[in-house]
Amino acid sequence: MTGLCGWLGPIGQDSNPSALLGKMMAPLGSAEPAQNLSSTAYALGAYSPFGLASCHEAEGLLAAIDGRVSWDDAALARLAQERSPAVALHAAYRRWGKDCLAHLHGPFAIAILEPASGMALLAIDRLGIQRLCFAPHASGLVFGSTCDSVTAHPAIGRHISSQGIFNFLYHHMVPAPGTIYAGVEKLLPAQYLLHRNGQQERGFYWEADWLAPHAPNFDQSRQTLKQILRDSVGSALDQHHTGAFLSGGTDSSTIAGMLTQVSGKPAETFSIGFKADGFDEMEYARIAVKQFGTHPHEYYVTPDDVVAAIPLIAAAYDEPFGNASAVPTYFCALKAKEAGIDALLAGDGGDEIFGGNTRYATQKVFEAYGYIPALLRQSLIEPLAARLPRVPPLSKVASYVRQARVPLPERLEAYNILHSVALDTIFTPEFLSTVDPESPLTIMREVYSRTRSDSTVNRMLHLDWKQTLADNDLRKVNRMCELAGVEVRYPLLDERMVAFAAQLPDQYKVKGQKLRWFFKEALSDFLPREIIDKSKHGFGLPFGLWMQTHPELWALANDSLSALRKRGIVQPAYIDRLLDQHRGGHASYYGVMIWVLMMLEQWLQQHEG
Repeated sequence: MTGLCGWLGPIGQDSNPSALLGKMMAPLGSAEPAQNLSSTAYALGAYSPFGLASCHEAEGLLAAIDGRVSWDDAALARLAQERSPAVALHAAYRRWGKDCLAHLHGPFAIAILEPASGMALLAIDRLGIQRLCFAPHASGLVFGSTCDSVTAHPAIGRHISSQGIFNFLYHHMVPAPGTIYAGVEKLLPAQYLLHRNGQQERGFYWEADWLAPHAPNFDQSRQTLKQILRDSVGSALDQHHTGAFLSGGTDSSTIAGMLTQVSGKPAETFSIGFKADGFDEMEYARIAVKQFGTHPHEYYVTPDDVVAAIPLIAAAYDEPFGNASAVPTYFCALKAKEAGIDALLAGDGGDEIFGGNTRYATQKVFEAYGYIPALLRQSLIEPLAARLPRVPPLSKVASYVRQARVPLPERLEAYNILHSVALDTIFTPEFLSTVDPESPLTIMREVYSRTRSDSTVNRMLHLDWKQTLADNDLRKVNRMCELAGVEVRYPLLDERMVAFAAQLPDQYKVKGQKLRWFFKEALSDFLPREIIDKSKHGFGLPFGLWMQTHPELWALANDSLSALRKRGIVQPAYIDRLLDQHRGGHASYYGVMIWVLMMLEQWLQQHEG
């Protein structure tokens, strides 16, 4: 693990601050911080197995930073290089105060403390590649890169939040700002927290500029994209032995091909396959290998691998995490480590900045309904749709009208399994009485509405930066690479790339129903045609199918759900019905919720006490 932690505020004269800091550092992978800065009134520590964390104290000001940060000020860049990034952060804060955040770039988490004035400043990077949790309390503030670090402090403790559990079962992860623990929160991408004498100010030091300055010239934009790709991949290289994930999708193939070009030698690429129909994409990875001449490493994950990995993954995350593709991600990173790789380049982010997710095109169809005059909709179309027989194709017309009437972003969750049946048939009455079922949607609405654009596509992209990337995909890849002992870097989330993509017009992102139109057209002379034209697949795990045929996997899932029945969260009858539906057909569909419930129970078992 990697990160920083600490506190501001008294812990009592009888407490040992050094020992407490060590206890908070343990979840980060080491009880020995990069530098031990502690007293009974404050503490700050940072650790990174990749040498990216540092601390500094001078003139009553403490600074810690973790991440591959860069500076837009030459003097600060030299200071970071010659001494440490924390020294540069210290100097930047002395010069600009909290406005120093505008001068930091790349993935980072920072903490600055001024104990004499009771001030603490916390912040994370613009895309939320790094993370930071915090908990205000009566006498101060506790913070850490993981929930486990924060809850290790005696002023906070470990109190599981029912709302956190509900939000996890809704989204299959716990979206920021909430966490799985009561009283503990997470910063959002580009957010800062300024704590001063018990008062908290929260704000965003950066917002995406979505306004295209003019209609772009396609050929010039194509060359700009290619140059940024070369620069961002080049920036991600250093003296480390670097490889690349290669799933065979558009993004990973782009990164693998560019890595080969920039490095001047065949890139070491790592691909995962599954012996299950509809899940294996190894053929596309091999097409990319042939196109770019990479040095391939392949591994087929087995059901036995999944059984072995489940408890490891549940223990590795500081909150329940239900994205099953964590399993292939872990084994891909592990095989890279075994091959001598120190750092992997990942292709995450391309869909979310260039418009590649299927829902972007789908929602354009639903949004078209809003252009029909309201009088016509309300007096004719909707009454007629309500009376149509529920038989194809008429049922599709009724379904379209019903969904189109739901505003964004709520409509994005139309197929969420928690909307398929009444909540009181899923959850126990006691559990439901302790949660706000609207909380997940409230979080989504805040991000969607905060977008500095009236464009539906841009608003969905902005929401995905936060929830699909920062809350989900980046958490998945970061933690699984850390577990395998490999650093990960994201060239497509380079700030230059994000700024360039944001200012592309909507029709360059989603042209009609064509996803990622500009990106694919711009790289049509670089990427293989088969990869450009392939349908979006993802990195899914055939858990539902394997659970039907692999006794050990079935036993692990069944035992987990049996234990979960006793916790008073989910109705036992719902679990029985879910297992029956899984056995009766649609194993992959119902397997998703079985996986999520299983991982909740596995996480609770690993983290209780």
